[in-house]
Amino acid sequence: MGRGRFKAKPTGRRNFSTPEEMAAGSSARPRTFKKQEAEYSEEEEPGEESGGDSEQETEKKKGILHISEIQNPNLVKPKNMKARAADVESTPELSRREREEIERQKAHERYMRLQEQGKTEQARKDLERLALVRQQRAEAAKKRDEEKAAKEQKRAEARK
Repeated sequence: MGRGRFKAKPTGRRNFSTPEEMAAGSSARPRTFKKQEAEYSEEEEPGEESGGDSEQETEKKKGILHISEIQNPNLVKPKNMKARAADVESTPELSRREREEIERQKAHERYMRLQEQGKTEQARKDLERLALVRQQRAEAAKKRDEEKAAKEQKRAEARK
């Protein structure tokens, strides 16, 4: 009874403990794990009293790292400055991109102020278009009023 071309993988048969099994202590976890965990916690307790000796022993470096420290030229260590040493009044130098971004924002604000005052060419064109639209709307409203008055007059004549 073959399953075809591929073998079944063991990853499909994982069994996870339910919270009830964990509470009852009948999970599928091996019994030796609890013993190892208990031994590890017992070893830690006396080590805490003696100081940092156990921490140095457990911090074992791999390979030849325990012999020589690696000097990484690309590693940037943070510079710690004290509050007294820092110049409060001096501002840090801005990068070119930051300076250009600030200049761009200021130019945009200046342009928007001139736009509000109507001093730019675009603002003048907008105001001219607005005046033209207002004039057309006023003429259309006047024409509608005249047509409405004419209709009312015709209705009044038809009633007579």
